[in-house]
Amino acid sequence: MKITILGAGAWGSALAVAASRMPHHIVTLWARDARHQRAMQSERQNPRYLPSVALPEALRISQLQGNYLRTHLATQDLVVIGTPMAGLREALAMVSDIKAPVAWLCKGFEAASATTGRGLLGHEIQMQIAPGLQTGVLSGPSFALEVARGQPTALVAASVHGSVRSAMVEAFHGPHLRVYASDDVPGVEVGGAVKNVLSIATGLCDGLQLGLNARAALITRGLAEMTRLGLALGAKAETFMGLSGLGDLVLTATGDLSRNRRIGLALAQGQTLDQAIQSLGHVAEGVYSARTVLQRADALAVQMPITRCVVALLDGHLAPEQAVAVLMSREPSAEI
Repeated sequence: MKITILGAGAWGSALAVAASRMPHHIVTLWARDARHQRAMQSERQNPRYLPSVALPEALRISQLQGNYLRTHLATQDLVVIGTPMAGLREALAMVSDIKAPVAWLCKGFEAASATTGRGLLGHEIQMQIAPGLQTGVLSGPSFALEVARGQPTALVAASVHGSVRSAMVEAFHGPHLRVYASDDVPGVEVGGAVKNVLSIATGLCDGLQLGLNARAALITRGLAEMTRLGLALGAKAETFMGLSGLGDLVLTATGDLSRNRRIGLALAQGQTLDQAIQSLGHVAEGVYSARTVLQRADALAVQMPITRCVVALLDGHLAPEQAVAVLMSREPSAEI
């Protein structure tokens, strides 16, 4: 199977490593930055994002650009977009005329703009940019470093097209990666987007040393928020009890490899948002998605009090301790 991954960040590189270890796959990893490409080719590692992981000799590092890259993509059995959410629109435009299945890895909502009018999920962007593509999304509880190291991981391949689901499963299902299929694209994407926001809240909770009871309550009520928004956007309720919902939320909220959790921890320690972001050195999608999640929720009259507090915290309208006080002072209600 011929697979090309566009985007050599941590997650795209980790999946390229995993796929290239499987027999009968020809895997190509492409990075926009030519210096990054040359460094990976010469050092046989990704010094910027996965410096401790050796790139298999079978993994090809692409130097192609422009029409040469488009010609290459037209020969592939699966094209995977590994950019952050902010780059998905441009990447979809680049592959809009190819026949191969296309999948993306990014989790979040695109920021609202004057053009889009509202923040969009990946499948909503695709319907605007390349409605004729056969597409899907690969998501689930997964830290890139553990996948690159070959540690056991389970993912979800979601698409409305059976052929796209099959292509993603064939590409990545192996001894260390178990890939489940789903047709609930909105559910999988909402889970991947909202868990990042909730992970900031959980990092804040743990950074303030509020205890395990508070953490459990936050994760559980956060799952309820995620589910409410997902249902309003056309998702299936059962998706949120699976890998891309509860599974990804628990991992990102409690695992210290989580960049979003580390943002919350840093804010609890008194760092500013800019300081917290700079200390990471990588994108924390929850910072950029939180406002859009809340905007979509408000437009649909979906109650998301934890998300609202995270947005107020990120915008500097609440201090960490005040955010906790706001949540704890809400009126009693039924558990729904």
